[in-house]
Amino acid sequence: MRLTEAGHRDRDRPLLVSRWRETADRRLTPLQRSLLITWFSFGTTFGTVRFITHGIRGGWLPWGNISAGGEHVHHYNFGIATLAGVGLIAVRGDERAVGHPAVAAAYGCGTALICDEFALLLDLQDVYWAKQGRISVDVSLGVLSVLGAYLTAKPFWHEIGRITRHHIVAAATRHGTTA
Repeated sequence: MRLTEAGHRDRDRPLLVSRWRETADRRLTPLQRSLLITWFSFGTTFGTVRFITHGIRGGWLPWGNISAGGEHVHHYNFGIATLAGVGLIAVRGDERAVGHPAVAAAYGCGTALICDEFALLLDLQDVYWAKQGRISVDVSLGVLSVLGAYLTAKPFWHEIGRITRHHIVAAATRHGTTA
């Protein structure tokens, strides 16, 4: 174990993730935390669903579509069920549950599942793989996800950037390189 200039062992230094967590505790309100979790879960779910559906259609994933009684079950149904569950929690009004990160994550996931098949819900036709508009929808929702996560907690992201730059420069200096 190396000692730093101050005589501390390297493992005694706060990890970058710990510094990020401290910044989140200091900079984010409970509302901002919920919104941030919602946007992240939306973006992650949307990207994962796109990946899985392309993998199923392309035959490079080892599983297929979900069916019930010979009918394809679209993933927007899971989104609707998830949002119904989140709505039930909200209507019940239990403050501990309403502000829980899992509720924010479920809301983002459910919304992404519905948005991904919005064209199907709008036209009531299975146009999921139609070329018209698919690229613009994919790009638009991806951009909205990133933009929402950024705007939800802009000062937080600026401080995270500053902390990360400082961490990289300090690590480079410790190892005798320049960043």
